[in-house]
Amino acid sequence: MKRTAEGDAAPDATGTRIEPEPGPGAQLDTRLGSRLVELRAERGWSLGELAERSGVSRSTLSRAERAEISPTAALLNRLCHVYGRTMSQLLSEVESEPALLVRTAEQPVWEDRSAGFVRRSVSPPHTGLRAELVEGRLAAGADIAYDRPPVPGLEQHIWVLEGTLDVTVQEAEHRLGAGDCLRMRVWGPTRFRCAGPEAARYALAVVLP
Repeated sequence: MKRTAEGDAAPDATGTRIEPEPGPGAQLDTRLGSRLVELRAERGWSLGELAERSGVSRSTLSRAERAEISPTAALLNRLCHVYGRTMSQLLSEVESEPALLVRTAEQPVWEDRSAGFVRRSVSPPHTGLRAELVEGRLAAGADIAYDRPPVPGLEQHIWVLEGTLDVTVQEAEHRLGAGDCLRMRVWGPTRFRCAGPEAARYALAVVLP
C-alpha cells in the first residue's frame, strides 16, 4: 500500500487506496531471494541444513528467500561463505551481465540501512576475472563485524578516500585516515567501524585467491 511521508496510506484522485510499483530496492531483494533459493536447491539442502552451516536461523533464512526482509551485510557475508562467493559475485548474479565499461549510473548499489552501510560495485565481478573494485560508505557510528571471509584467503586493499576508518583484521587493529591504504589477506574475523564525527568513504579492491 502506498504510504505518505507520515506513513499513512495515500488515496488516488477517486479516493481509492492504491499500491505503488515496487522500488529498485524491493525488486533487487526479490531477485536476490530467488537466487538464494536456487543456490540452496542446487546443493539439495533444507532450510535446517543451511541454518546449521551458516549459523543463521531458519526463520531469517526463509524470510530472506521470500524477500520479506532485506538481508543485512552480515547475513549476506555468512551466506557468501557457505556458497563460496564474494558479496559482489552474489549480487552480480541477480543483475544483468556486466559490461566492460560501467557508467556511474549503471553501477549496482546495495544498502544496509540498519548498519549505515552503502556498497557500490564500481567494477562488478565477471566470469574469468579475479579482481573487483568496490566503493564503501559508512555513516558516523556505523560498526560492521564479519565473523569470516566469504572466500578464505581473500585479498583486500582498502584505500580511505574521506573520513576515518577503523579496521580490525582478526585481532590487529588499524586506524586509517584519508589517503591511507591497508593491504590484507583475510582468513578470520574482520570489523569495519567509523567512529566519526564524519562518514567514511573508501575504495576496496577485492582479489580472489
